[in-house]
Amino acid sequence: MIGSLIFGSFTGLHSSVFSIRSGSDRNSGKNFEPGYLKLHRNNELKKRGEELWALMERCELCPRMCGVNKLRGEKGVCRANDRLEISSYNPHFGEERPLVGKGGSGTIFMSNCSLRCVFCINWHISQGGEGSTRSLDQLADMMLALQKMGCPNINFVTPTHYSPHIVLAVDKAAAKGLKIPLVYNTCGWERVEILKYLDGIIDIYLPDFKFSDGKMAAKYSSGANTYPEVTKHALLEMHRQVGVARPAEDGLMYRGLMIRHLVMPNNVSGTGEIIGWIAENLPKDTYLNIMSQYRPAYKAFDYPEISRKITRGEYNDAVNRAKNAGLTNLEIQGY
Repeated sequence: MIGSLIFGSFTGLHSSVFSIRSGSDRNSGKNFEPGYLKLHRNNELKKRGEELWALMERCELCPRMCGVNKLRGEKGVCRANDRLEISSYNPHFGEERPLVGKGGSGTIFMSNCSLRCVFCINWHISQGGEGSTRSLDQLADMMLALQKMGCPNINFVTPTHYSPHIVLAVDKAAAKGLKIPLVYNTCGWERVEILKYLDGIIDIYLPDFKFSDGKMAAKYSSGANTYPEVTKHALLEMHRQVGVARPAEDGLMYRGLMIRHLVMPNNVSGTGEIIGWIAENLPKDTYLNIMSQYRPAYKAFDYPEISRKITRGEYNDAVNRAKNAGLTNLEIQGY
């Protein structure tokens, strides 16, 4: 899922946005009501949360489908059980500009992770387990506090293994006045079956598309050889649910798919193939953040090919490939 946090948070410097949008295509923030409010009013939100919760008895929330009984305290490959663990929550000013606004994106950093990348700069949270056990009521109160601080959205970072908790806590928060968009900030490796539970709940999907080659994904993300194909299906489902991400007149994002791709040394991420797939399978104005801030962290120094920062040439090549593929809604970072 994180800019300098590989699975979904800091996005580094923004020097330009290469985009073509007409005024008539822009989403309007006026009178915006997130879909989860309707689902809360008809009790559908709680129902879906409870159905997701039941899946933890033989856990299949993420593509690993490890089958442990989290409800009995067993921990999955993600290192989580049914106890919600959160590292921190705060307004975040390092996210994409349409998410930041004046108040900062309201990020809630979830502990643990199902993908477990060897280069994760936020490994102490994603794999070291940094965080504290919190209740669903406390999670709901966090959302409300961030909204009160002026955050334009609630940004769940690394949410996959806590999707039941999130849905049930959103139901509680909605009852107390939550009314801003929800951002699902994910590594991209998501089961379509689980994403369908989130249809109408999540307003903005913010997935990574890390690897085009399953062998690379297996090597650098703890055996996740299915990453490319699973992520492609997930992106198509996300797009079906929320469509193209376009900022409203106020510059904020209220709905849509925002893809992140981290350019890595020696093209281990397969940037060209990823860009080609997006151009061929999604609208040309799909939002794509081409991320330049890779730097080796955690166990990356054990792999010589990813033990350095990327070069200016590697980043420029990625940008040129995206433009040549006809993609028109690019976040191009300073380098």
